[in-house]
Amino acid sequence: MLTMDKPTNNPGKLVIVPTPIGNLGDMTLRSLEALRTADVVCAEDTRVTGKLLAHFDIHKPLERLDEAMIGAKAEAVVDRVLAGETVAYCSDAGMPGVSDPGLRLVATARKAGAPVEVLPGASAAACAYVASGTVNPRFYFGGFFPRKTSEQKAVLEQLRGLDAALVFYESPNRLVAALRAIAEALPHRAVAVCRELTKLHEEVARGTAAQLADAFAARAEEPGGIRGEIALVIDGPNAEEAAACVEAAAASAEIRAGELAAEGLRTKDIAKQLAAEFGISRNDAYGMAMTASDKAR
Repeated sequence: MLTMDKPTNNPGKLVIVPTPIGNLGDMTLRSLEALRTADVVCAEDTRVTGKLLAHFDIHKPLERLDEAMIGAKAEAVVDRVLAGETVAYCSDAGMPGVSDPGLRLVATARKAGAPVEVLPGASAAACAYVASGTVNPRFYFGGFFPRKTSEQKAVLEQLRGLDAALVFYESPNRLVAALRAIAEALPHRAVAVCRELTKLHEEVARGTAAQLADAFAARAEEPGGIRGEIALVIDGPNAEEAAACVEAAAASAEIRAGELAAEGLRTKDIAKQLAAEFGISRNDAYGMAMTASDKAR
């Protein structure tokens, strides 16, 4: 269904207010003005947003609206907007709606035809993408990296052929396991671990996933372990990976050629099937078919 924003006489609106991901100096003037003029501030965590408001000497009613509550309360909040209130929404850090419940609040407001204003601001995903050092002009943001091994493998396999850097959020406790999964699925990719971006102990560690997994596994054993907010950036496909894929396909095709020859297929038919199954050239497929047929005789 087509929907378009239209001018309204309703003075109320929902304002999505981004907040710093670490450094309070990154708070924008527009975001401060939005908080000062709002009737109420809804927050993912009132303690976190309360400290932010106190730092900037802003005094507004604060209401908690986190993942557990937003499903039940989103419509009530939107009704208040439709009744004329200006409601500001803040997540714990960064752009509300990016891997937090703000998306559902915006969706509810759009569905009800309530005015929504989204302010620009800090985002850890965009910051990590640039800080990683990739030269790929595209990036895919996948939210939080899956926890289950089977889901990790499935996601990385699905995204293997995407010509883009892959950005995920991850927790310190699961970082090493995530890097091990990436090392198994994408061993030739450069990876960046972007930790504590914009904060005092900001760190960007870059290498293969296997190298980073070993380094952070050692750090996990040290006093203090691994701490802070983390974004993972997996670089896009490269020539080394492409060559490895070609080599793996050729090895698999040779095995398959032997199987087909043992079944009695003609050389021409073997070559045709190899080209279809493994995407190799007709000449390479025919050469493998010839060799397999000779061995089978």
